Amino acid sequence: MTIDTNQIFQSKIFKGIVIGIGVLFVLSIGFKVGFIIGVKKADFSCRWSDNYQRNFGGPKAGILVGFKGKEFVDANGTVGQIININSSTLVVKGVNDVEKIILTDDATSIQRFRDTIKIDDLTVGDNIIVIGQPNNDGQIEAKFVRVMPTVNEVNSQNMLPPPDMMLFKR
Repeated sequence: MTIDTNQIFQSKIFKGIVIGIGVLFVLSIGFKVGFIIGVKKADFSCRWSDNYQRNFGGPKAGILVGFKGKEFVDANGTVGQIININSSTLVVKGVNDVEKIILTDDATSIQRFRDTIKIDDLTVGDNIIVIGQPNNDGQIEAKFVRVMPTVNEVNSQNMLPPPDMMLFKR
């Protein structure tokens, strides 16, 4: 009795098995990526808490108590107001008054409107959005910083839609 391999490879059962194995492979890769992201977020939150005292002079016991149901600190960025600027470091007061240290370098892109600016052009009080990579010291190494315009800047640039198109009148 000889087995015809062409019949085996063309059978519906074989195709179903191959498709099933492919689906399981894709799902396992998705699970692994989710697991890696979760571990990075947990690690950043742990490191941020461990280094809070050194970075901000806060309570020595840590401060992850009282985040109102929030389990992890946002690791890859923040939104807030600049409260301190040093040569390549920003301190940003973000959501729930959490202060974060933002590290910049020559590769950090800082944008105001469509213009690329330098860290020297930033001022205390500017509202910014930061996207970056967490480090082991509980700081964010910024890749991109966007300066949010004030209402006066928006009005001077004529960036508001015409009054008849606005949901809330000026």
